[in-house]
Amino acid sequence: MNLTDPILILGAGESGVGSAMLAKSVGARAFVSDGGEGRGPGPAELVAHGIGHELGGHRPEAWIDTEVVVKSPGIPDDAPIVDTCRAQGREVISDIEYASRVFTAQGHTTPVVAVTGANGKTTTTSMIDHVLRHEGWDVDCVGNIGTSWSRRLAERHEAGDAAAQATVIEVSSFQLDGTSTFRPDVAVLLNITPDHLDRYDNDMASYAASKWRITQAQRKGDHLIYNADCDWTGRMLRDRGTAAQLHPLSAERPYDEVAREGRGGGLDPQDPRKFKLQHLNSFTMTIQKLAVQGKHNLFNSMAAGMTGRILDLRKEGIRESLQSFEGVEHRLEYVSEVNGITFINDSKATNVNSVWYALECATSPVIWIAGGIDKGNDYSTLVPLVRDKVKHMICMGNNNKPLHDAFDGLVESSHDVGSAEEA
Repeated sequence: MNLTDPILILGAGESGVGSAMLAKSVGARAFVSDGGEGRGPGPAELVAHGIGHELGGHRPEAWIDTEVVVKSPGIPDDAPIVDTCRAQGREVISDIEYASRVFTAQGHTTPVVAVTGANGKTTTTSMIDHVLRHEGWDVDCVGNIGTSWSRRLAERHEAGDAAAQATVIEVSSFQLDGTSTFRPDVAVLLNITPDHLDRYDNDMASYAASKWRITQAQRKGDHLIYNADCDWTGRMLRDRGTAAQLHPLSAERPYDEVAREGRGGGLDPQDPRKFKLQHLNSFTMTIQKLAVQGKHNLFNSMAAGMTGRILDLRKEGIRESLQSFEGVEHRLEYVSEVNGITFINDSKATNVNSVWYALECATSPVIWIAGGIDKGNDYSTLVPLVRDKVKHMICMGNNNKPLHDAFDGLVESSHDVGSAEEA
């Protein structure tokens, strides 16, 4: 595609508006089509930027001359409008793919770090951002974490600013589904465990293939940091492979075992109270000194540290930043203590694995407020932790029966509520 070719954008949310802004900034005509009522600030932003759009439906005559369609991640791949676009021969891509194409076409060569996984994406993305900023880097931290990459590129282009020294992107599976040329210099694949299976016909292999797209376009000089203890990641590595340099990490095994797969990291064989990373030379750090604790955060910290070593940051700077990182809002976030009861906000735990990590960290009896949408979850891995650590369960989802079926016999009491206030 040429940068000035007209594009159709499906969805008037953050990714859609950002893509439209980027298209306009490079001289392309963009048209945004949203089948909904346009809630949120998106439509007003489009008006302010003079970008054509429609709400409440899709009129093919409004975008007949477009060959490329940028699809917002919230729109399923099998949505009728997406099927129509493909049937008409239009290429359908994600906002990440579009931003990547513009970034490359503009000649930017500063490193791009992309982070994905079923759990830990936001924490690890934020941690890498913190490590780089601690060393004085100008960083764009974008993607699924908040501000779209497209919007940030548009803002820099319009302001006449140079590209950031590094771009750190949180990438969801939905965004990866629409990529083909997206090529991060450093790809971080934290884990592949069941999540959003409702979007993948409850097929774990399809979901795993989506995650593996983060490394599909990587080349010999690029880097893949991955979880050496994740079964699905190992399967994808064997079946599909990658051209990137491998950096396996384990928060459970000694480094010497992990090193058989590549230059990565594990527990220090000389002192298991430390972890060890190997890239260019050796890096060690005492686990107890990490700002955020728990096995999952040890792995996230190792991934951030390995990214720092790949980008040749100072060892001491990496240690300092991993000690000063303040965590992520809504992820095992301390709220307050009332009458001896500690309240923890873990609302970012939106899948079984995230809940497992949260309960694993608990050191006192838990009152668990659970809810949301069942995504075809298998709750069996939670049974031992719920039996050992959860005293009462409060359910506020749209379908609580699977939770009751799985856990009612393991807790002292369970209750259904209609709101957080009632809980």
